[in-house]
Amino acid sequence: MPKHRERKDDDSIRFILNDSEVALSDVAPTATLLDYLRLERRLTGTKEGCAEGDCGACTVLVGRLAGDALVYESVNACIRFVGSLHATHVVTVEHLAARDGTLHPVQQAMVDFHGSQCGFCTPGFVMSLYGLWLSNDDPSRADIEKALQGNLCRCTGYEPIVKAAEAAASARPSAIFDPITAAREATIARLRALQPEKTITIRHGESCLIVPADAAGLAAALAEHTGATVVAGATDVGLWVTKQMLPIDPVIFINGITELQRIEESGAGLTIGAGVSYTAAFAALSKAYPAFGRLIDRIGGEQVRNMGTIGGNIANGSPIGDSPPPLIVLGATVTLRSTEGSRTLPLEDFFIAYGKQDRKADEFVESIFVPRLPADELFAAYKISKRRDEDISALLGAFRISLDGNRVKTARIAFGGMAGTPKRAATVEAALIGKPWTEETVRAAQAAFEADYQPLSDWRATSTYRMLAAKNLLMRFLLESGGQPAELVRYAAGER
Repeated sequence: MPKHRERKDDDSIRFILNDSEVALSDVAPTATLLDYLRLERRLTGTKEGCAEGDCGACTVLVGRLAGDALVYESVNACIRFVGSLHATHVVTVEHLAARDGTLHPVQQAMVDFHGSQCGFCTPGFVMSLYGLWLSNDDPSRADIEKALQGNLCRCTGYEPIVKAAEAAASARPSAIFDPITAAREATIARLRALQPEKTITIRHGESCLIVPADAAGLAAALAEHTGATVVAGATDVGLWVTKQMLPIDPVIFINGITELQRIEESGAGLTIGAGVSYTAAFAALSKAYPAFGRLIDRIGGEQVRNMGTIGGNIANGSPIGDSPPPLIVLGATVTLRSTEGSRTLPLEDFFIAYGKQDRKADEFVESIFVPRLPADELFAAYKISKRRDEDISALLGAFRISLDGNRVKTARIAFGGMAGTPKRAATVEAALIGKPWTEETVRAAQAAFEADYQPLSDWRATSTYRMLAAKNLLMRFLLESGGQPAELVRYAAGER
């Protein structure tokens, strides 16, 4: 059995809740922010709907220091663990109105434009719109719709809510009280004082949660607690608890480790720390690989992208993770670290079999390196799901080729959802290399998919559908790279 060190008096999870500082020294590793708010603090404006990060009724803002900046992001409280909140500022809907009861512009706009009917989802919408209000002075309709991807409403049809967002954006006179803006400098100082200098360890009965202060502390914690559950964004692990009731003890929370938040750009490519969220990685990935940016916009809703990390999407080894196929096609490598040192391997070699990765019990994913894509190479990534936004992929295909004239010089194709791991289509690649980049070549190569994949049937898609869709995506890639009309591309890809 792993040995737990004795808890010191100062071992506690400390954060700011609205305007009060909280210190919790007896916290279960599986305690969610939603339950803490509703059951312990009686802040019942935060609602429980799906308990799996889909509906957005539990949306709150969590502020964190990013260098010298204070960044607030919408998150799903139902799958955010209390243990991950150290040195953050949690803001709930109760904090928005002024002390005299005057509503915040976002709240008032929801009233003025009839953005609420039954009212259950309204606090979550208000918090998502408040996050947008704080970060974007002049949001476009597309910005508003993106901010609301993770919020579901069965009553209003969304149009009144969008109009409320547009109206609130223009309501910024200096006389308006905004609790976050008014206290920003003081909050920065308070959060700096909460930054951990050592690993925090909390025992709750027989359970244990650990919050390392840095990457070295994470390596040491994993060496002591082999087999511990490492939690970054909890967009996957949260559902293990709320839906599957799985034990995850002991838990190591790593979302506050600054070293894992880095994004470094060089002539060779991008280095992305394992703790970088989809939201934080969006700008760099979109600039270097535009198709990757468009894909990120379809990973969950805004709350999920704010919490979920690329490193976590890799480390959990899911065969339907959205980021591994394009990263494999781009030739990414992954660096693993432990107390024994670091090692780097091609990402495609990290995935061995379903539920099995080339990672020792005391190793963690430290970073991902993505080589720069040569300007003359073609790259695309396509996600197929039952609904366009905020849905898990039935399959996801990524494609990259280089041409010598009109002949395929190199080809890299990878799919998620087609096998027990994210996997290259080696036989299809071989069928393309050396051939003209034409419809005839692609149709011949489509027959090779059966040699690379034997997909399963499940509630997301049948084996037959997955195989047909994979073949059609290769044709879509050809048509798009040849500048064909969008209608023809959609038809060829099976999108009616």
